[in-house]
Amino acid sequence: MSRGDSRSRPEPVGQIGLGIMGGAFAKHLLEAGFDVVGFDPDRRRAAQFARHGGRSARSGAAVATRCRTIVTSLPSIKACEAAFFGRDGIAGRARRGTVVIETSTMPLETKIALRDSCAAHGVTVLDCPISGTGAQAAAKDISVYASGERDAVRRCADILNGFSRSMHYCGPFGNGTKLKFVANLLVTIHNLAAAEAIVLGLKSGLDLALLYKVIRDGAGTSRMFEVRGPLMVANDYSDAHMKCEIYQKDIDIIGAFAAKLRCPTPLFEASKPYYSAALAQGHAKDDTAAICAVLERMAGITRNQSRQMKGKGRR
Repeated sequence: MSRGDSRSRPEPVGQIGLGIMGGAFAKHLLEAGFDVVGFDPDRRRAAQFARHGGRSARSGAAVATRCRTIVTSLPSIKACEAAFFGRDGIAGRARRGTVVIETSTMPLETKIALRDSCAAHGVTVLDCPISGTGAQAAAKDISVYASGERDAVRRCADILNGFSRSMHYCGPFGNGTKLKFVANLLVTIHNLAAAEAIVLGLKSGLDLALLYKVIRDGAGTSRMFEVRGPLMVANDYSDAHMKCEIYQKDIDIIGAFAAKLRCPTPLFEASKPYYSAALAQGHAKDDTAAICAVLERMAGITRNQSRQMKGKGRR
């Protein structure tokens, strides 16, 4: 696929939202040879996208006029509504037959409303949330939970595989979001469990680099221990791959979903106060691994930023 010869280019892929996740999607698609047209209201993100070889658009509507397949990665319900139905939104300018791969974590009701409203414009929305952190997205180590019209998913298979390690077709629209809720419930618990283990090791006087190396190689490991353990060991949460303030939205959505189903989630409920404490203690912009700092404070531990894990085990 030659980017220098416009005659050989397939129709471009749109990317709306160029943050930690969306920016990674776009970068991988560009590296795979796709022509990507992107939009983000943050000019710094748009500039970084352009440096990777992408073509920046002035609005979501401008992306929709040029692309028949669009990937959206958005941080909030408000951002989602603006991207789809705002003055410069997708729905009003997209051509009939356009497929939108919606990857954001949103309430199921919001996703269904998007699908139904877009269908009135002849636009198909797929529910395709992502399993993985920002660091994993950067390494193309994420999985896509694709749900919705099977033929539309097939049409988008090359794109989905272009920015992920794996893609699972999960059936009717909404199943992807339900599975994402289950996955993030486990992430919430496992992240806290990793922090609890790190703090126990720290309190007992163990060398944390040794602890990470040994536990990662044994039965006690988890994907969250492997991905976020290095941040906890280094006591440095500033390179956020999922900010605490954004993840709080996910926690609230999962809690409301479980409550509506009257499904008990005792470990998830027990985890929630530690994420709230991280926000209260000034970690809103930090990675969610910062709940380790919350437990350290409870344990009476004070430490300076450690450099023992710099460059080790990071993803």
